Amino acid sequence: MKELIKYLKNYKKECVLAPLFKLLEALFELIVPLAVAALIDRGIGGNDTAFVLRMGGFMVLLGAAGLAFSITAQYFAAAAATGFSSKVRRALFKAVQTFDFSTLDKTGTGTLITRMTSDVAQVQNGLNMFLRLFLRSPFIVFGAMIMAFTVDLQGALVFVVLIPVLFIVVAGIMRVTRPAYRLVQSKLDGITGRTRENLTGVRVIRAFHGEKREEESFLRENDELVDLQEKTGSISALMNPLTLVIVNLFTAGLIYVGAVRVDHGFITRGSVVALVNYMSQILIELVKLANLVVLLTKAMASADRVGEILNKERPEPGEKQGFPPENGDVPYISFDNVSLRYEEGSDLALENISFSVNKGDTVGVIGGTGSGKTSLVSLIPGYYKATEGSIRINGVEIGDIDEKALREKTGMVFQKTDLFSGSIRDNLLWGDPDASDSDLMEAVNAAQASEFVNEKPGELDFFIEQSGKNLSGGQKQRLTIARALVRHPEILIMDDSASALDFATDARLRSCIREMARSMTIFIVSQRAASVMHSDLIIVLDDGRIAGMGKHEDLLRENEVYKEIYYSQFPD
Repeated sequence: MKELIKYLKNYKKECVLAPLFKLLEALFELIVPLAVAALIDRGIGGNDTAFVLRMGGFMVLLGAAGLAFSITAQYFAAAAATGFSSKVRRALFKAVQTFDFSTLDKTGTGTLITRMTSDVAQVQNGLNMFLRLFLRSPFIVFGAMIMAFTVDLQGALVFVVLIPVLFIVVAGIMRVTRPAYRLVQSKLDGITGRTRENLTGVRVIRAFHGEKREEESFLRENDELVDLQEKTGSISALMNPLTLVIVNLFTAGLIYVGAVRVDHGFITRGSVVALVNYMSQILIELVKLANLVVLLTKAMASADRVGEILNKERPEPGEKQGFPPENGDVPYISFDNVSLRYEEGSDLALENISFSVNKGDTVGVIGGTGSGKTSLVSLIPGYYKATEGSIRINGVEIGDIDEKALREKTGMVFQKTDLFSGSIRDNLLWGDPDASDSDLMEAVNAAQASEFVNEKPGELDFFIEQSGKNLSGGQKQRLTIARALVRHPEILIMDDSASALDFATDARLRSCIREMARSMTIFIVSQRAASVMHSDLIIVLDDGRIAGMGKHEDLLRENEVYKEIYYSQFPD
């Protein structure tokens, strides 16, 4: 929770005024039993109608003032809680944008969604109730006890025993339920992740008739969550009945003691009613306090989870140089004994990778599934950090180059085609927000996408649904290529980005890319030999290692891995 306190600094006034107005409301509430006692003893007991009317009017004024203070307090509490949660969500979103790919892979989308929605909402509700009740309820509990002593010393001794007993019960339940609620939120992460996976993969599930299996799996996880919620909720639910039983037992004792003392003439009937009223106030506030404890338990568990995301290691901002100028004495891009391990203790995804590339070269990266092709090209824009070795651009370590400057010079076409809801123009402008329509159409033509873009209603204004659901796989791939080309990058990386294209379209795209190679250094990742065979340098990967490097003709003569790939696709 302490990691989130700083987001309240702009709401200091609200955090002070909310409990302050609640205290004023509580103060008026503590006066009411004394007014009732006076009304009974002096007004009703003395048959003084005028006094009864005056005291009745006085209590109405107390109630009206208390209502006004309560509404004001709730306004300030809500303002602080909603403003705080808004800032926390922004901080979470900003933090996620700075995560490197490794952190995103390990954290998972499902848990990020849960923490940004459900967990933040729990913290908001907890803060709202905390500001309204954290001073009011204890103030009334202890205030009622003190006021009881002013009414009758011996009768008030009941309160001295009652309050510690109740606090022991509340503290014990809170200690048990806090870790349980944390586990509930973790289970909710799993449910969110499975739901997201099923919704995005619904076509695959239906194609393989997996609905029943997925439904059973979801129900099993959901039942586990429900069981855990019921167990945790049953413990929390003990709070109200336990406090009610304890308070009612002490109330019965108080009435008995009060009746005896009235019978002996030590106190009046109005005093007994005042004591019972104070006992009722304590009961009501402890019920509120019990509910507050349950909310705070959930809120603190959720706050810890939100804090975990905000505290994840992120790149330290520092002075780094811009994209380095071309240096003819060193290769444009060089890998020197580079190895990559995604997680500590896991196998190396890449091992001892060394090669160099000149500016304007086209580099083909080929290999079997899982050979490390995507891992290799993901190191160039700095999406992952090399575990060992060094990667240099124009002789400068990429870790010393400003990330923004590096990404601005790099055009990346990912293996997975991600498009956003909006027009074709909106999606292409991700490459360059200042690009004109003619720039966009130039990129569309180069990516071989003009044939379908020109046929769409509105052309560049055609609306793309979320994830490009209203486009084919090949159309989405060509738009992601166009998006990268709009940037006019110095380095273009195409990670198996033509797999959904027919061979004729792929051939035209490769021809266009060869013409662009004069101004760009291009990396083409593919499992198609035809896509890389005209490259200046072909890197053959096998199980994370370089199995061969060279031109197509040389590799076809000398490299067994490349020959196996090539002849499997061109048997003649």
